[in-house]
Amino acid sequence: MPQDYLLIDVGNGRTKFGLASRTEIQEQRDLPTAGLAPAELAEALDGWKYDRVVTSSVVPAATEKLKSYFENMLVLRHDIPLGIGITYPRPETIGADRLANAVALAHLYSAPGIVIDFGTAVTFDIVDASASYVGGVIAPGLRLMTDYLHERTALLPQVDLHEPTHAIGKSTVEAILSGAAHGYRGMVRGILEALRREMGNPTGLRVVATGGDAAWIASALPEIERVDEDLTLHGLRLVGNLHPLS
Repeated sequence: MPQDYLLIDVGNGRTKFGLASRTEIQEQRDLPTAGLAPAELAEALDGWKYDRVVTSSVVPAATEKLKSYFENMLVLRHDIPLGIGITYPRPETIGADRLANAVALAHLYSAPGIVIDFGTAVTFDIVDASASYVGGVIAPGLRLMTDYLHERTALLPQVDLHEPTHAIGKSTVEAILSGAAHGYRGMVRGILEALRREMGNPTGLRVVATGGDAAWIASALPEIERVDEDLTLHGLRLVGNLHPLS
């Protein structure tokens, strides 16, 4: 039996696919974003039946590939009904994934709130008490920072990220792990503190994280109350509910 939606979240590195009804995500698959050719798409989506495709993308070339592959695709943009307001000066510059996250935050967790998405970049997106997207913060992603250390230095190795045993590293690898864990969490904590102050320290502020490194970083950050790995897909699902097939 067909599901209502095929949800597609196109990121810089990978693209996530979700088969969903109007109320929940049933299955997930993923592909490297560089591999969105027709043959790869057909193989990745083999056996799935759906009525509508809903997409958010931060890679314009991938968006065009998907448009040529799917006949009935809704592309999340700032100028379609989203179920939230936008008071950002240039809404056309907001990443579609960030808008999807804001939609999911407002509808699943309430507002005001902050979404932190740990991807290639880490983004902080703010929804105010009136459920309007007001702006955010963009900083380098955790793996972007650690990979850059390796790529731009002669002696620093590439490391597999995990929780360090000590803050004081007793080897180069331990030192990098300590910088990644404690330093990155310190950055996230500092940004959250600045955002809270500027928002007037509102009561009931929800802080929700998503993205590949969200669970690890949030495990030692009590400021983050919830990790939702499917937040962006849920945002796409909720937007799809606002756009019934004619």
